[in-house]
Amino acid sequence: MTVVIPGLRKIHVESIPRSLEKAEHYRLLNVPEQAESICLDILAVDPDNQRAIMELVLSLTDQFVEHTTSSRVRDAKQWVTKVTDDYQRTYATGLIHEREGRAYLARGGMSSTFAYESLRDAMDWYEKADAMHPEGNEDAILRWNSCVRTIKRERLRPPHDHPEQPLE
Repeated sequence: MTVVIPGLRKIHVESIPRSLEKAEHYRLLNVPEQAESICLDILAVDPDNQRAIMELVLSLTDQFVEHTTSSRVRDAKQWVTKVTDDYQRTYATGLIHEREGRAYLARGGMSSTFAYESLRDAMDWYEKADAMHPEGNEDAILRWNSCVRTIKRERLRPPHDHPEQPLE
């Protein structure tokens, strides 16, 4: 017997604000797959919706620990390029690297070397974001400091063929 799976249905543009609230709600409930699906539905009818793109990137990064494949990381990096605000795009790219590093830490073992590299990459992006941050927004510094503390607490080190870079 052949199973027929029906196609996707489009939402109405008027439902976008409520749908964005639902996506945020599902992320808070730690159901990022549902948030991802909602964002994709929004982007199907409003491809440039910046709030939906950012929410999608965050919902994808929320899945890094559970989904060990690199497809979520690749998807997040692809979507973040569609963020039009330079600061938001740079900051979100840092988040992708940081969350990738934390996912490596959660896996343990030899992944700690990859965790170090991802966290250091995140710090580079946060440094770039800090240079252009909006007044009163110190998020990039907060994330930078969190990466430094994690590297120190977990005693992470670079691969043997890369020299150690001092942490401020």
